[in-house]
Amino acid sequence: MPKDTHQAATSQSQLALPESVTVALTELASAAREGLLALAVGTGLQVMQTLMAEDVAQLVGAKGRHNPNRTAVRHGSEQGVVTLGGRRVRIRRPRVRSTDGTCEVPVPAYELFASTELLGELALERMLAKLSTRRYPAGLEPVGSSVQHAACGTSKSTVSRRFVARTEHALAELLAQDLTGLDLVAFMVDGIRVAEHCCVVALGITLDGTKVPLGLAEGATENASVVTDVLVGLRDRGLDVTRPILVVIDGAKALRRAVNDVFDHPVVQRCQLHKLRNVTDRLPDALASTVAKRMRVAYHIPDPLVAEAELEALARSLERAHPGAANSLREGLAETVTITRLGVPPTLARTLRSTNTIESMIEICRDHAANVKRWQDGQMVLRWIAAGMGEARRQFRRVNGHLHLPALRAALDATTTVTPTKEDAA
Repeated sequence: MPKDTHQAATSQSQLALPESVTVALTELASAAREGLLALAVGTGLQVMQTLMAEDVAQLVGAKGRHNPNRTAVRHGSEQGVVTLGGRRVRIRRPRVRSTDGTCEVPVPAYELFASTELLGELALERMLAKLSTRRYPAGLEPVGSSVQHAACGTSKSTVSRRFVARTEHALAELLAQDLTGLDLVAFMVDGIRVAEHCCVVALGITLDGTKVPLGLAEGATENASVVTDVLVGLRDRGLDVTRPILVVIDGAKALRRAVNDVFDHPVVQRCQLHKLRNVTDRLPDALASTVAKRMRVAYHIPDPLVAEAELEALARSLERAHPGAANSLREGLAETVTITRLGVPPTLARTLRSTNTIESMIEICRDHAANVKRWQDGQMVLRWIAAGMGEARRQFRRVNGHLHLPALRAALDATTTVTPTKEDAA
């Protein structure tokens, strides 16, 4: 035999494939023409059928072999649906019944693939990514024409129901999370207005610098009762309110009153950026920039007494010509330099001198809900905000200067002093 002919025969023998593999490849040829992902989907569906057949064999024994000890028998097949790429796909599923015929025996592989939990997560993810229910099918992975024609569960109403159910779960999870043992060093609370509803949100910073969304409540306005409801809810869920904690707020009286009512030893830091805006909004543009610069310089003075003196001097200089700005500057002046009094280093102070951290979370919530055109009720608002807070939590990183938080904890603990009684003195 010539050398070339021998090599060709050898090559053909090496490339010979089993008949079952050849048949499978023939069935997948059309899927391969639609791309690699469609091919992978077709292959995966065949693997799923194999897994279900193996589960049936384990339940009832090998086909064609009598087993007197078996407790279940094959019962044909019927139409079923499995989850694939954000849609439901119809397949033929095997059935198994008990030997006495009284009950259906579940096939583990089918139960796994038929689960709809992933559909809710995908709906939540895509809706928060601003994909409308109308355009939902366009955001799904291509799975091939044959699978696409057999798919269902992507209509507007179906996707909407899944999203509602998933956001209700996110809201319930947020409001039920156990806060026992959560060691908070700093706490922020602020309001977000959506349509005619005002929601109060709470955010905590733990000793290791982790930002944790804590609570949410809805009301007509950002009043003390709504804020108190949020804080009382945190306390009821196990949050320690007896230990000193740094509370960063924007200066609203309702927030201040509720914080004092619930926390035993709150150490309040007024947002310096809010204070700066409140003052400069009462000044003409020509003077506002100069006053803002002096306030920023004072807030960065390391000595709190000197910082307060500089701010008071600025208020006196404004008192005659612009009394409104002077009164705004004096209101809560000492609480705007609390972090300086506590000796917070500049890297950590950048986070704690303002409410930017919680406002960033609020902005994430707003951004994800930007496509909502009509807010039906307060419950809908709460669901969307809770979902946005969950998404913000996944984006959070530890605060800058988190290594200084143990020192801040020590400084906060030192703010509580126990006055000895006469009996103790005796």
